[in-house]
Amino acid sequence: MTAQYDQMDATSKTEQWSASQLTAFSQADDFQVSPFYSDGRTYGTPTWIWSVVVNQHLYIRAWNGPRSRWYRSALTQKAGRIHLAEANHLVYFKPVTDEALNDQIDQAYRKKYAGSPYLMPMVASGPRQATMQVTPRVATEGKSVK
Repeated sequence: MTAQYDQMDATSKTEQWSASQLTAFSQADDFQVSPFYSDGRTYGTPTWIWSVVVNQHLYIRAWNGPRSRWYRSALTQKAGRIHLAEANHLVYFKPVTDEALNDQIDQAYRKKYAGSPYLMPMVASGPRQATMQVTPRVATEGKSVK
């Protein structure tokens, strides 16, 4: 089954993270990503990853680059759920291909994760090729975030 969630859905155009969410996200280090499995309904196994906020947008990268399982699911399904700042959020995923934006994301990683031995691999070409913007998705009527 292909993705059931169109990135250009009306909710993805109008929904944005609040200023307080972005502040919490920029400081939080508990990000877990769960793109949908191929059935488009079941959330994948949560995967711990790093996240950064740049220009009021939330971004993530796959440590193993484009071959990462969660990244491939997010790329195909375009939606899922995240856990960040002690809460679950329904989300859309959109790949980032803009090199100038990726440079800014690199800088945000360098600032947030300075001193980590994992920093340099995270700003290398593999993970950089697997950068996603994460935007909020409104739950359909009758469904809740679990």
